[in-house]
Amino acid sequence: MSSKTSSSLIALLAGAAIGVGLGILFAPDKGSKTREKIKGNLDNLKEEAKNKWESLEDETKEKYSKTKDDLKETVENLLSNTSYKAEEAISFLEEKLAELKTQNAKLQK
Repeated sequence: MSSKTSSSLIALLAGAAIGVGLGILFAPDKGSKTREKIKGNLDNLKEEAKNKWESLEDETKEKYSKTKDDLKETVENLLSNTSYKAEEAISFLEEKLAELKTQNAKLQK
């Protein structure tokens, strides 16, 4: 979770808690109505937090998926390049071996 997102979530929760507290202090309604309002506010806060959590979860999954795909592509490219370089090395060694065989044949005569 990014610090910006976690800060936003904390600010949202703190703001909601302060709002509920002030609502209780300055409520002109009867206790039952005030409790209903608090319950409604808490339900709204719960729904907002749930939506924010789901959004963060989706964002994290998307980033993980992209990272996973990028890593897979990088590994495939690395293996392909390594295979190509191995072929170059084998060809170079075969050429040097052929040269050594030729030089050895001349020395054997």
